[in-house]
Amino acid sequence: MTKLADATFSAGGSEYSFTAYSADTSFNDVSAVYIFTKRTVKDGKGSHSFLYIGETGELGTRISSHEKWGCVNSHGCNCICVHRIDGDRARSDIETAFRNAHNTPCNDQ
Repeated sequence: MTKLADATFSAGGSEYSFTAYSADTSFNDVSAVYIFTKRTVKDGKGSHSFLYIGETGELGTRISSHEKWGCVNSHGCNCICVHRIDGDRARSDIETAFRNAHNTPCNDQ
């Protein structure tokens, strides 16, 4: 895994800690909320444009065969941000909060 940085993103009135990885990272099957992003760095500070927001109980399997690779790549995806969290309900609630807070070009909305 190529870790790029730690990031904190807000949604639904809460802040969540994510780890940013390069888009070519292979993941283990862990439970997580993930965000495909276009990461830019200016003056040593990174920023992210959200492209797709999702959640899964098997991150490695989900990312390796994701149906949205074409869409996110066409928007310049170079990063996958991961917030590890157990529990189907917790993952779903956080994903929903992020999808409600951020308009992404690759989520079907």
